[in-house]
Amino acid sequence: MSDPRQAQRPIPITRPWMDEREAEAARRPIAKGWVTQGPEVAAFEREFAAFVGAPHACAVSNCTNALHLALLAAGVQAGDEVITVSHSFVATASSIRYCGGVPVFVDIQPGTFNMDPSGIEAAISGRTRAVLAVHQMGMPCDLRQILEIAGRHGLPVIEDAACAVGSEVCWEGGWQRVGRPHGAIACFSFHPRKLLTTGDGGMLTTADANYDAKFRAWRQHGMSVPDTVRHAASSVIFEQYAELGFNYRLTDIQAAVGREQLKKLPEVVKRRRRLAARYRELLADVEDLRLPEEPEWARSNWQSFCVRLPRICEQAAVMQSLLDQGIATRRGIMCAHREAAYPPGSWRSAGVLTESETAQDRCLLLPMFHEMTEADQDRVAAALRTSVRP
Repeated sequence: MSDPRQAQRPIPITRPWMDEREAEAARRPIAKGWVTQGPEVAAFEREFAAFVGAPHACAVSNCTNALHLALLAAGVQAGDEVITVSHSFVATASSIRYCGGVPVFVDIQPGTFNMDPSGIEAAISGRTRAVLAVHQMGMPCDLRQILEIAGRHGLPVIEDAACAVGSEVCWEGGWQRVGRPHGAIACFSFHPRKLLTTGDGGMLTTADANYDAKFRAWRQHGMSVPDTVRHAASSVIFEQYAELGFNYRLTDIQAAVGREQLKKLPEVVKRRRRLAARYRELLADVEDLRLPEEPEWARSNWQSFCVRLPRICEQAAVMQSLLDQGIATRRGIMCAHREAAYPPGSWRSAGVLTESETAQDRCLLLPMFHEMTEADQDRVAAALRTSVRP
């Protein structure tokens, strides 16, 4: 018999898996007195690079800043165009505009919620500088096709991997983690809704040493000599500022937490994949409810489990019904082109964005977190089943 107290416990959309291990890690830099970017950041970068299989990893204060630096490194300037998707958190498109660029939106594939590669060619113009591809909700996008098309036109591909830490793609006969990277640069988020969190934070990975050097200078105001070198020097060093930089540093407190989170990540991904499989079993027979698709060449970390509601359902009503039962959900991923911050003239598209808009209007993100129990899932599935019933 189920515990009635358990049945009434609120179920959040997500919850970070953190415990005394992270608390102890945070004490290290606090006790040593070096709390801003320093040795913990450097260690986190080395460990993250090894985890994803990248030659270089550079930590920054959040993924939006990572995307900004990636686009700057790719040479995006005022008036340049960058091909991406509107169906993503607004930071994706905003990072293009920070460079003075123009986002050019292509539609998504309804099963994976990722960029439809067939729309890229029509979006390319003489002003196109790069392709910014998103691994939406942790589901790897079709990098093979995107890279092939971009390569024919000499365009670098930047991966918005904000949600995709721990996700994998089948590549050259084996499984490789997103962030290896497969494009020019991959950018990650460590926001609390992600599988690995430092409270907030970001990371850029690349195989290009020149890109990495740029990131390291730019994140610290363009300083010619990093703090770690100055503090370890046996003689006086005066730094210089040859170009405009930014204050995009991660702290050592955050990095120490990130190092512990990274140790947990394989277990977190394994658990999420089990939860996703179980959602599929529980919801398989709900009429006209469309479940997300995972291509055979992809292994998602299932940062979110997104379902498309039956045609008869109204999104807000279903969400309210679930909330009334103590279950938090989120609407389908936003579309930047529908926001007031993106008026006509600030973006363009090469075609209709029907699938992007439909995903925002008809989809629902269900609760998913490491410590979610089978009872929690049963309750979510039962409530959803009731809420979508005619």
